[in-house]
Amino acid sequence: MSGGEVAGVAGLIVAVFWAILVSFLAVALARLARTLRSTTELVAGITEQAVPLLGEASDALRAANAQLDRVDTITADVAEVTANASALSSTVASTFGGPLVKVAAFGYGVRRAVGRQARAGADVPAARRRGRRNRSKD
Repeated sequence: MSGGEVAGVAGLIVAVFWAILVSFLAVALARLARTLRSTTELVAGITEQAVPLLGEASDALRAANAQLDRVDTITADVAEVTANASALSSTVASTFGGPLVKVAAFGYGVRRAVGRQARAGADVPAARRRGRRNRSKD
């Protein structure tokens, strides 16, 4: 074999390897293109589904915000009612509290005086009876 023939065979081998390499790269690029197409379709599908979901979420958020506004109004009204009830309680306590305490103290004093009087009165007639008995026996 001469040098030209060896070079021709070597060139042919390199050309075959180069053709195989290009074929592998073509197959890889075809698969990559298919994957990118599938990914694009998937993203488009997700976008089509996400836009209505975002609209529904926005509507739900608006409704929740309206409910929170109502709750804030109710809370303010309850705070006002609580303040009014506290003021009314203070007014009733100051208006009736002093006189009721005085009436209760008076009732306690009368009860105590009547109790002492009853005990003292019960002791006196017994002593008088004893004295009368003693007189009647004389």
